[in-house]
Amino acid sequence: MQKQRPQCPRPPGEPRWVAMFRSSGGDAWTVGAQSPYREPVLYAVGDMTRTLHARGDEVTIALWGPENGAWRLFDAPSATTHAPAPEPSAPPAAPEPARLAERMTDRRHQVLLAGLDRAGLYDLGPEDGEAVRVLADRLDEPTVRRVAHWLATAGGRP
Repeated sequence: MQKQRPQCPRPPGEPRWVAMFRSSGGDAWTVGAQSPYREPVLYAVGDMTRTLHARGDEVTIALWGPENGAWRLFDAPSATTHAPAPEPSAPPAAPEPARLAERMTDRRHQVLLAGLDRAGLYDLGPEDGEAVRVLADRLDEPTVRRVAHWLATAGGRP
């Protein structure tokens, strides 16, 4: 017998992809992930579901998304059962390392922008943005952090 999903309120704001979570003992729905794109939200739902199941928690998920400019409640993966995640039949192709590399580049980009912000450089032009992207692509994490520290120190905020 399948359980009926409790009524989930529509998220506020403009339609986007939003994963709402509700624990088995709780009354309130909590936003677990949101993005203009569906894939990052589904990825976060999988990670959060595995984490909560590992803790022994039961959770209900509601997946809201845009459809024709309005909100729509989509079917979300069932998180109320403790079924183990399916084992992959073949080793994954190379997308996981590529995704990690992309996330690390994004992280380095954010660190550099934060350093520039602390140095008082707020109004960056297209050439500046391209320079930051090139640095984020070419420098490793410790070097990026060091450069961001120098920028923050130059701006008077260590």
